[in-house]
Amino acid sequence: MTRDEHQIPPSFTPQGGRRAGRPDSAADAIAVDGTARAPRPARVARRDDAVPMEPRVRRQSSREVPVTPPEERAPAPQRSARAGGGRQPQSYPPAGRTPAPAPQGRRAGGRPVAASPAQRPTAGRPTARPQGSGSGSSRGGGAAAATAGRGFRVRKGRLALLLLVLLLVLLLAWPVGLLLWANGKIQHVDALSGAAGTPGTTYLLAGSDARGSGGVGDDGTEGARTDTIMLLHEPTSGPASLISIPRDTYAEIPGHGANKVNAAYSFGGAPLLVQTVEQLTGLTVDHYAEVGFGSVSGIVDAVGGVELCLDYDVDDARSELRWQAGCHVADGSTAVAFSRMRYSDPKGDIGRAERQRQVIQAIAGKVADRDVLVQPANQVRLVEAGTDALAVDERTGIIDLGRLALAFRAATGPDGVTGTPPIANPGYDPGTGVGSTVLLDEETVGQFWADVRDGRFEPGSTVGGL
Repeated sequence: MTRDEHQIPPSFTPQGGRRAGRPDSAADAIAVDGTARAPRPARVARRDDAVPMEPRVRRQSSREVPVTPPEERAPAPQRSARAGGGRQPQSYPPAGRTPAPAPQGRRAGGRPVAASPAQRPTAGRPTARPQGSGSGSSRGGGAAAATAGRGFRVRKGRLALLLLVLLLVLLLAWPVGLLLWANGKIQHVDALSGAAGTPGTTYLLAGSDARGSGGVGDDGTEGARTDTIMLLHEPTSGPASLISIPRDTYAEIPGHGANKVNAAYSFGGAPLLVQTVEQLTGLTVDHYAEVGFGSVSGIVDAVGGVELCLDYDVDDARSELRWQAGCHVADGSTAVAFSRMRYSDPKGDIGRAERQRQVIQAIAGKVADRDVLVQPANQVRLVEAGTDALAVDERTGIIDLGRLALAFRAATGPDGVTGTPPIANPGYDPGTGVGSTVLLDEETVGQFWADVRDGRFEPGSTVGGL
């Protein structure tokens, strides 16, 4: 009898040990009862739209050696270049086996393609838990909170840095802006002679006002003259010196003959005064600064008054100074009268020059006070008061005025030199109708100015005088 192998169950082993061959496909298999088994439908990957899954890597059997066309083994740029030239040959698996799905991101021909969620196999992989459920959500929430905390700390640090930068900008911008504003308020006049310079730096300080103006009484002098003439010199070496030139000093005025030195300002203003002082001292004036008495009063009031000392009582009708012996805090108008009074002073012009230096030194000390330097409101009031009637030469700016203040402070300090030129006669009448003048000692005055120029005086000394 002929034996049909298709009717023998797969588990049946014929005699002789030969095992029946396995059916080539599911359609060739038969049931035990002899009925044909329906083909098993192909397994379809379940679609999970909620959580896309990565495709599982399919392990390749050693018997399944895919046949790859030469084009597939070419580098990626060559395949892409040939992709448009024609259809690429495909590889086919052995007969009776289902083709393996193409790896994600690449078609069968080698071209990249993104796998859709329906094509992504999910069998054998656990379904991802929705966000916010179980311990996974707590871990994710903690990580998110930690990240947010780190971001907040970074932003907080940046904010602190920004505030610090803004504070530094303000601290730097305020003094710079104040200096620029003050420099713009300064009035400039033609004053310098253009003569050849001498060693060191020389400042000519003049205080002037028309008689009877600014609430100050008449002291008997007519016209606009300089009641205060000071020569501030900073030598290349040695102590700085502040020398007061008496306003009635008898001197030769270029183009006008011999007269009181302050008459030069009345004849030719600041330029003629500079030339007269240069001819008298032999020093070239590098910077000129002129301050009206009205502004001196405003400066004293801006700093809250200054302490002045005088060891005798004064009731002077011309300067309107009323003073009781001792030290007192003077306001602006009192300080101006204190510096202008001379007829009630036993030393006349010499005594007035000493009091003028005392007023200026008191103002300089009060300006350097911490309360004035720190408070912006006080700084503004001081700048306004100091620049309203301040006039300087065309080459002098706010920086030069700062250097002038430093030189003045050094000259009036413990290591500075103050005084007047050597005087031979404080009441000299030349007989030319100019009145009583101050005659300098012709024998010693030349050497005196040379010592000032070269800084040869002893630090802390008071020089010249009678």
